[in-house]
Amino acid sequence: MTAERINPPDLSPPVGFSHAVVATGTRLVFLAGQTALDTDGKITGDTLPEQFEKALRNLLAALHAAGGTPGDLARVTVYATDVADYRSHARELGGIWRRLTGRSYPAMAVVGVVRLWDERALVELDGFAVL
Repeated sequence: MTAERINPPDLSPPVGFSHAVVATGTRLVFLAGQTALDTDGKITGDTLPEQFEKALRNLLAALHAAGGTPGDLARVTVYATDVADYRSHARELGGIWRRLTGRSYPAMAVVGVVRLWDERALVELDGFAVL
């Protein structure tokens, strides 16, 4: 995939995301929502950063199995059960993101939700990639 990340100067500077991504490739990969589930189907981690890292690792595992890399991510949506908690951990979450994916940020959004499928889940990530 080739990705042009667009961040117009008339918008606020993006921190940890790109305002737009123009992706050119031959295959689209739609990634299902991933939480901090382990291989036994149980949520791991008690804190938002712990669950975020596991959910991101799960998302990246699905992407890798489809033949993609973190640089192929064009869009990621983060669903958080407590947006204030997410914001308070933003610096740490950004560090986790950069450690696992690098600095080529996809277009992103964080959406506050009442709850997720598993009651213990604090965060879920989904997205799509262009390979």
